[in-house]
Formats: sequence, structure tokens, C-alpha cells
Amino acid sequence: MLLVLPISVIQNSAILIFANSAEKDGGIKNFGGDISLLNNLTVHTLEIVSASGLPYYHFTEKEQNGSTFGERFSAAIQSVFDQGHTHIIAIGNDSPQLKKQHLIKTQRLLEAGKLVVGPSMDGGFYLIGLSHSQFNIAQFKALPWQLPSLLNETHSYFTCKGENVVLLDPLMDVDSSADVKRLSNFTKSLSKKWLVLFSLIFNKRGRIETMKNEVFKINFQDIQYNKGSPLFAFPTFVLQR
Repeated sequence: MLLVLPISVIQNSAILIFANSAEKDGGIKNFGGDISLLNNLTVHTLEIVSASGLPYYHFTEKEQNGSTFGERFSAAIQSVFDQGHTHIIAIGNDSPQLKKQHLIKTQRLLEAGKLVVGPSMDGGFYLIGLSHSQFNIAQFKALPWQLPSLLNETHSYFTCKGENVVLLDPLMDVDSSADVKRLSNFTKSLSKKWLVLFSLIFNKRGRIETMKNEVFKINFQDIQYNKGSPLFAFPTFVLQR
């Protein structure tokens, strides 16, 4: 466990970055053996988390404990709660569209007694914000992690417990080179830095061609997702919020 931002007094809210090293993910995710993008995703995540002003903990594979994803993620959340924080905002490092504003909004909602979920377009979520009183480690780790039903089951689980669940805007996770290409449809949500980086990956001469003036127009029926459903199959509570 690594606390990157020193604090003299424990703050109510803290951020958990639950993300493997680029070297580890390079052997798991489909980027053709190139880990430069993975390194940039981590740098981006650390930059926006640092800008939030909240204390944060980064759990790579070295700090994680457990045999399944659910066990490792739940144990990491419990470890951060054990540091004395009341609220935790848990994120990965694979959402280029994630901004400081998402974190600040989540903190404000948590302090107002809400539970926050940021849906990802693969059927999971890129962010979850919850309080210590809302967290049951045994039940949390039993959720269908890395399955298409994760978002739906997580939402149902917390609403059935009487929690007021607030949903953030859906964002894309980047788990493969194909996901990077799909991001060309979301240029308005990406910084120039990302547009240049992504264009260099797919165009050795460095010209931004497919990412100029695109709009939100993905053909979701042609997309194979890593963990779940495309947007047209999002649960009603996401599409009608």
C-alpha cells in the first residue's frame, strides 16, 4: 500500500487507485506488447488524482492480496478504510476521459450521504465512491466482478440495501488497441495530449486523421467488449437517469 500524498490529519475522503503496473498489465491487456500507453494512462491518473487535493493510495499487484479480482479489490478498499477514512473513491487507471471534476463531484456526493458509481461502456464501472457504513467486505467481493452483469448487480445490491446511488456520466475503459480506436468517437472528452498520443500509436507519421472532427457515433453492434455490455444494452437506470 502506497500513500502518495502525505497528510498530518486524516481526511474524511481518500482515493484508491487500484491498478497494476504497466509491466503487469502489458501481459494481460491486448496492446501488442507495447506498454507505453499503459504508462501514460497511469501518469494521467496520478495527475488528476493529485490535482484533486485528496490523499490517495495506489495498490499495484505488489500491494494486492487475494486470489480473485473481487478479493483483491475488496481487501484494498478495506485497507484504506483501516487508515481512518470515512469515504473512499476507488478508480482504475484505464479511463482517459476521467477528470478531476469527476473526483470532486464524487467527494461532494459522498459527504452528502450518497453512493456514487461511474458506469463504463463495457458493463462495469470506472469509479465507485462509498462510505465505510455502506461497505460489507464479504458481500462486496461476491459481486460478479469482470462479468457483463457487474454494473446491474452492483446497482441492485446497493439500492436493495436502501442506498441512494448516484450515477456519473458513462465513460470508456481502455483495455486494448481496439478500445483506443473507439475513442476516436469521443474527441470532445479527450485532451489534445491524448489525441496526439493515440494518433501516434496508429499513425507512425504522427498525423491526426481519424480523430479530427468525430462525434458520438460508435456502431456498438460491431464492438466486442472485455467485461460487458455495449451502451445500447445498458440497464434502464443508466439510460433514463
